[in-house]
Amino acid sequence: MAALDEFREETRAWLDENCPQSMRTPLVNAEMVDGGSKLRSSNPDSYVWLDRMAERGWNAPTWPKQYGGDDLSKDEYLVVLEEMARINARAPLTGMGVTMIGPTLLEYGNEDQKSRHLPKIASGEIRWCQGYSEPGAGSDLASLQTKAEDMGDHFLVNGQKIWTSGAQYSDWIFCLVRTEPQAPKHEGISFILFSMDNPGITVRPIRLISGSSPFCETFFDNVEVPKADLIHKLNRGWGVAKRLLQHERSGLAALAGAGSARSSGEQSGAPLQQVARDCIGVQDNRIADPVLRDAIIQHRMNGSAFSLTQRRTVAELEAGKTPDAATSIFKYYGANLSKTQQELLLKARGTQAFGWEGDSFSAEELELTRTWLGSRAASIAGGTNEVQLNIVAKRVLGLPD
Repeated sequence: MAALDEFREETRAWLDENCPQSMRTPLVNAEMVDGGSKLRSSNPDSYVWLDRMAERGWNAPTWPKQYGGDDLSKDEYLVVLEEMARINARAPLTGMGVTMIGPTLLEYGNEDQKSRHLPKIASGEIRWCQGYSEPGAGSDLASLQTKAEDMGDHFLVNGQKIWTSGAQYSDWIFCLVRTEPQAPKHEGISFILFSMDNPGITVRPIRLISGSSPFCETFFDNVEVPKADLIHKLNRGWGVAKRLLQHERSGLAALAGAGSARSSGEQSGAPLQQVARDCIGVQDNRIADPVLRDAIIQHRMNGSAFSLTQRRTVAELEAGKTPDAATSIFKYYGANLSKTQQELLLKARGTQAFGWEGDSFSAEELELTRTWLGSRAASIAGGTNEVQLNIVAKRVLGLPD
């Protein structure tokens, strides 16, 4: 038997034995684990699953073992993804640690930085947030003004970030700062890391129309940052920042379990097809409304094709690599799939999808209303659809400005 076949058998047996049954169900937002201890999952099984996968090295399976991974090859990684999908296993750990800053540190961090930060990311000990956008620097990110002054053995950071996802629950932040005000705007930026518990940091959650506050305003007032957590080179953070966004937009770090469901447009709660059958009814063992039925079939086909494209990309890459500008295609298409999913759920539930409060609506219906409102941001967060299309046009297709 080939070595990969043996690995598949061993992986299947381990997952069957170690994945709790409640972790083989659609992801519920309240049970999501992004790392850290400031926001806990409501399901204790989330941490049983997290710890078992961390011990195995499969929260970040392709990372080196000394950093909390399992040194899996590209083919072995695909086997783990496939076997997790076989039992509908959730990703044990999500968030910016494993999907964004972790892969970036593997590429740009020095040995001290990787040794200090990566094992804590892989174990789920630390939750991270992103300090990129500012009130005057959103899509034109390189216009950022948050500054870091050189004070000898540390930087002194002052400024403001906005749309800082999960800042109120995060332990650390990766942050873009201006370290050379006189340089051209892309060349005077540095990439630094620091603890969110440092004195001088103020976080103000932003309440959205959905009623939730996933984003925050974040203020820095004379925050001291050790130079040991300057990533790469002084004034050369723009390249690091762009590479991190490619990791984020690829979605390749979150293909397993809940990650693959999200990338294909699926969301937490009951599956779309089941909702439609329950709310619209069934005729000849099919969803009774032919228009909605066709729309759901098309959405599922698009989602499956998208997921397969991502998996093929993994198979075609060298181990540990991430595609470059083509990642914007994943971000653009995935955002549209997510929004389509919510629109179809609304159509399936009809007027019951528009409740805000009251006994006439179930908890799932009330959650759907809020999720639909929040989903409008999918084509904005992480880089707008327009930005992604510009990147594809210039960097992938080579079209003129």
